Amino acid sequence: MKKIVYRPKGTCSQLININVEDGVIINTEFIGGCPGNLLAISELIKGMKVSEAISRLDGIKCGNKKTSCADQLAQALKTA
Repeated sequence: MKKIVYRPKGTCSQLININVEDGVIINTEFIGGCPGNLLAISELIKGMKVSEAISRLDGIKCGNKKTSCADQLAQALKTA
């Protein structure tokens, strides 16, 4: 199992912890940010292939920001 620890840039969340095994997301934990939304994202991508999650989340923006917690999650997954 590979553990990814990623410090997002430009978002309210301060840290993303992800466990990936054989290209599949086992679990995700956000530190900081909007707890309900980030817990929902974490549950929705559980069991999803890394490549699928990246294609769905990459480029999503939050309001006027150039990124979002979902986009930063995609950036973290790209390191897998």
